[in-house]
Amino acid sequence: MHQSVSSKVQWIFLLLAVVGCVFPLVFFIRFLFTEGLNVSLFFRQLFDNNVSAFFAMDVFVSAVTLWLFIFVEGGRTKMKGLWLYVLCTLLVGVSLALPLFLFFRERQQRSTAPQVR
Repeated sequence: MHQSVSSKVQWIFLLLAVVGCVFPLVFFIRFLFTEGLNVSLFFRQLFDNNVSAFFAMDVFVSAVTLWLFIFVEGGRTKMKGLWLYVLCTLLVGVSLALPLFLFFRERQQRSTAPQVR
């Protein structure tokens, strides 16, 4: 990929990570303000109907798939601190962990790529 395109893509990934952190947390914080840290109610509402259960299961499977990708790709590219992306997934979700991992993978690839003059 052309260097300037790759550079732009990495910053788009970072922007998506920020958006992927802020948007879900807005709704989670609203839940916390109204219900407190009521874990049983959280999961009851998460699986309250077929539509919400569909999205919940989609995210669960996506998260496990992401973790596999992170450890395979991160190991291949010799990235460090891969457990941080798992933590991001658990604390916020795939919407933060995936673009954040892709941002740092781009940076890793750029730093190890041979310099062309």
